[in-house]
Amino acid sequence: MRELIAEVFLRHLGNPALDAEADAVPLPLAEGEVMLTTDGFTVQPLEFPGGTIGSLAVHGTVNDLAVAGATPRYMSLNAIIEEGFETARLDRIVASLAAAAHESGVNVAAGDTKVVRRGEAGGLYLVAAGIGVRPRGLALGLREVRSGDVLLVSGPVGDHGTAVLLAREEFGLRGDLASDAASVLPLTQALMRVPGLRFMRDPTRGGLATVVHEIVRVSGFEARLDEPAIPVRPPVRSVCETLGYDPLYLACEGRVVAVVAPEHAARALDALRAQPAGRDCAIIGHLAGPGKRVVLRTELGGERYIEELEDDPLPRIC
Repeated sequence: MRELIAEVFLRHLGNPALDAEADAVPLPLAEGEVMLTTDGFTVQPLEFPGGTIGSLAVHGTVNDLAVAGATPRYMSLNAIIEEGFETARLDRIVASLAAAAHESGVNVAAGDTKVVRRGEAGGLYLVAAGIGVRPRGLALGLREVRSGDVLLVSGPVGDHGTAVLLAREEFGLRGDLASDAASVLPLTQALMRVPGLRFMRDPTRGGLATVVHEIVRVSGFEARLDEPAIPVRPPVRSVCETLGYDPLYLACEGRVVAVVAPEHAARALDALRAQPAGRDCAIIGHLAGPGKRVVLRTELGGERYIEELEDDPLPRIC
């Protein structure tokens, strides 16, 4: 195990904050509010177009901090490795994790490895925690949204869920669609310069529909979405039509859903479009008076209710 840590993990992740000989490390942080997040990652397959479970662990952790208004600084990483897992494959995954961490400006400062019996971990599970710094006094959260506020999404939805599905080559389907997995920090930092920003969230498990339901449940305002305005790539739409999925419920790993005051919505779009990952952003709806429903205006001009997701249609996608 000592050799594995040195030859795989430390070789890729070595940085001044990471001390493999210490039980705890100091983390110098700038003045501000310290934010903490943690998550587990169990995607299958472990490598897919656009990423791996390693890069996904970084992006998932970084993005949870970014949408909370924080700048990610440090991560911890726990690797649960199945007996017999190929070292070369582990090396590729940790290399992708290290590249994602470098691109996101975050250091892996601590970690642990455990080996479990064959058949108990799907090959590899990763558990990560992240620490970031947020400006003090930042008014951002579900309690800040107001009736009339506008809902925005930073880009097409459903890419990650569909890419993982196609990578499994189930149902006789194949494709080259890449996951949207990426750090959303440039997007969130651009939005934070816009006055009237109320709330941000990355639509991962449960997709866009689940985030909007969360907004409705906490705020008490009805959400009205415009189906023609919601960006969905043709391959995603095609797979959903073939298998009966709804792209609104499919996971994204590099998108931001934001709530903005209506008078600042145009400025928010301009801020997103100035970022390469935000060029396909769109206003997708608004919050109306008191209510508990999510209503979708369809492409045919009718309306239908968007219900909360009861079952996960694509298990183990993040």
